[in-house]
Amino acid sequence: MAKRDYYEVLGVAKSASDDDIKRAFRKLAVKYHPDKAGGSEEKFKEINEAYEVLKDKQKRQRYDQFGHAGVGGATGGSGGGNPFTGFGDFGQGQNIHFDFGDGGLGDIFGQFFGGAAGGSASQGPSRGRDVETSVTLEFEEAIFGKEVALALTLDDECEHCHGSTVEPGSSLKSCPDCKGTGQRVRTMNTMFGPIQQAVTCETCQGRGQIPEKACTVCQGSGVQRREQTITVKIPAGIDNGSTIRLRGRGEAVGGGSKGDLYVQVRVNPHKTFSREGDVILSEEHIGMADAALGAELDVKTVDGTITMKVPAGT
Repeated sequence: MAKRDYYEVLGVAKSASDDDIKRAFRKLAVKYHPDKAGGSEEKFKEINEAYEVLKDKQKRQRYDQFGHAGVGGATGGSGGGNPFTGFGDFGQGQNIHFDFGDGGLGDIFGQFFGGAAGGSASQGPSRGRDVETSVTLEFEEAIFGKEVALALTLDDECEHCHGSTVEPGSSLKSCPDCKGTGQRVRTMNTMFGPIQQAVTCETCQGRGQIPEKACTVCQGSGVQRREQTITVKIPAGIDNGSTIRLRGRGEAVGGGSKGDLYVQVRVNPHKTFSREGDVILSEEHIGMADAALGAELDVKTVDGTITMKVPAGT
């Protein structure tokens, strides 16, 4: 059976704001929760599935463009599923990402061969390496958010030459290998015929210049390996498996920009609470008499203990 439109599931327009989508989800999640009278497990799952896509900007954009197929949610007969699965075996199983930019075929060839087809690649210094790490939170920490200090050992800007690669008092000269362009051109024979490939010059790392005298501390690399403490603000309500990106907090490279730091968040399970989207769940067991006659229960929540009335005949 075909899936319903996610906007229809939540009862919102396609132009709905993030806040509108969140409000609609919370209202429906309470209404159809399986543990509530009149609830529906099937509808609850459908609501959660819709919200998981529409709350995420990238997933929502893919859904708006490709429908359920764009987020891996298509079902049915032949032709369903991810429209790009036909490329699965291309490149001997490599996971190739296609980024169709404004450059047309030049951009596409560039992703296979590292440069443009018959043109020139982007000129400039290299970019530092991206770094991945992880942090583990307790359930309550993920709910309320916190600041985490990460101790990492990274390539950072050389304190002696400030990343310039040049010994203070010396200067730069034009790179003899690329004649100051920062690029070298090589020809590759491919299935499409000979293709000229512009690549970053390895001698100057794309800068077009090399030092007359290299820095005596970093030996001209522009970087030093050292320990750093990086503070990460974990937003309240973060999900297990989420990734936080800190731009420019990755490793440095001589004369270039820093890479990014990616922090994967893991959340330990809680003995009392569980979570489905933005809904926090817990279970309370009562006796037959309390269910029949009604009672008052002290119930633990993430904000503290509250008293809840159990109506007679529950």
